[in-house]
Formats: sequence, structure tokens, C-alpha cells
Amino acid sequence: MMGHVSSGAPAILVRDLHKAYGDHEAVRGIDFEVAVGEVFGLLGPNGAGKTTTVEILEGYRARTSGIVSVLGHDPEQRPRALRERVGIVLQSSGMYRHIRVREALAHWARMYPAPRDVDEVLAIAGLGERGDALARTLSGGQARRLDLALALVGDPELVFLDEPTTGFDPTARRDAWEIIRNLRSLGKTIFLTTHYMDEAQELADRVAVIVAGQIVAVGAPAELGGRETAPSRIRFALPEDVALPVFGGVEGVAERVADRVELRTHAPLEVLHELTGWALAERRALPGLHVSQPSLEDVYLELTAPPEEVDR
Repeated sequence: MMGHVSSGAPAILVRDLHKAYGDHEAVRGIDFEVAVGEVFGLLGPNGAGKTTTVEILEGYRARTSGIVSVLGHDPEQRPRALRERVGIVLQSSGMYRHIRVREALAHWARMYPAPRDVDEVLAIAGLGERGDALARTLSGGQARRLDLALALVGDPELVFLDEPTTGFDPTARRDAWEIIRNLRSLGKTIFLTTHYMDEAQELADRVAVIVAGQIVAVGAPAELGGRETAPSRIRFALPEDVALPVFGGVEGVAERVADRVELRTHAPLEVLHELTGWALAERRALPGLHVSQPSLEDVYLELTAPPEEVDR
């Protein structure tokens, strides 16, 4: 997956970043790097410091202390040399509604030293058929595609996508994911914030989880919080009065709540073999039989749970 990532200087470098508003410290000393050509996801609940962090990286907000480098520049200075190389898709669109889609892109393109071809950008953003449409006639999903197109027309090296699919229907979300994959295949570096774990799982090479202004985990989605080494869960229904035999490879006591059973094991294949063998011999159905590893959502909920809920 990491075909485009270079081994040179990172696209984004953050060291001991702090941001305080009066007595409230919104960002409390965070560190991370984003490699060139990487899709990096920042995940966290509202109020965790996610938006503050992104706005500091984008140059919209000044930091209290720490080191921040974006494509080798300090974004706080808002240097033109940096702004020419960055595309930003904010949560809400601000495009003038009475302009045609192609005209909007052509106007935007003139602000950049080496813009992409307008028709090519329309195609990348999936708006090839809508170039002559007025912006106000676009559906919600198409308006978001226009936001993406506007961020791309300057041919940026780095694209910030802040909650890019909030409010999308499932089809529009899948389409947006396809556009983001297109960007990645062009070698762009993408910094993504999202509330959706499936989006992070699908798109990001690495994710960081921010909670109460601190990063609590960082890594590939498949490995975050030790997912790849966590036990599998085998769930099924069994009447309460039926005793379950002891299976080899099951760790700890099987959980039973009413007729629901959950087994945890690092050897799911062996346990399933024993379990289904026993069920067939006893002529017992196992309704709802399901095998899973902790999802990214499970790990995220555990990482972001308030302290008093963790030990429940």
C-alpha cells in the first residue's frame, strides 16, 4: 500500500505541539510525522483537539508552543511558497452559487503557478458531466466533489481533507473514497480527519487517535491498539440450560449473557472446528455464529472511553 511513500524528509513534522486558550489547554504536547505520499488520518471525538491541530497545520491558527513544519515551512507565517503547494477541503463549502462549475475551477486555477488542466480535474472529481452546471444546482454530494476539485486544481502536493464525507449518503461516500484513492495514486500526501472508522480503515496508511489534547495511539489501522494480536471473538446463541464443553485454545471463561455466548481465542480455526464438531454431534444449531477480531471502531471506542468507563 505504501508505494508512493518516500524515505526523505516528512511532509508534516509536529513536535511537542501545545495550544492553550486562556487556562484551557486544547492540545497538550503532541508529536507525529506524515511521510510524503502517505494518507494520514487524525481521529478523535469532538473537543479532543483535532480541529485545532488541523487549523494550526493549515496556517489558520497560531500555536502556543512547539515545532510545526509543513512541506519544510512554518505554516503560521502563511508563506506563499507553502500555500501554492497545499489544497484544503474544509467542512463547509463557501463557493459562490451563481457560477458555472468549469468557470469556478478556471478562476481558481489562475491563482496558482502551475495548475492542472480544468477538464482533467473535473474528471478526477467525477464532475465531467456537470462542467456547465451552475454551482447552486449541484446535489450535496456533487457540491462536495466541487470542493475537492477546487482543492486539486492548483495541483497541490499536500491535501487537507477535514471530515470529507460528513452528511453523505452511502453512494456519495464511496465515490468520495474513490476520488481520494485517485489522489493517492497521483502521489499526493493526504491529511484526513474523519469521524468514520470505516473511512479511516479504507483510506489511511496510518492513523493517530487524539483524546483530550493528547495522542493516545498511532499506527496502521490494522495494528492500532494491538488489533492484529488481539484474540478473536466467536459469538453464537445457545439455550441457557445447555452446558458448553471446555474447548482447548479458549482463553479465560466463556462469557454467557442469557442465551448469548462469546468465546475468545488466539486459535479461532481450532476452536471453531471443536465447537462445530460438538454442535453437529449434539444436533444443536448455533444461531448467529460469528467470528471477528476487534474492529478499528472497537479499538477507537476503548481508546476514547472516559476513564471511569474503561474497567467496566
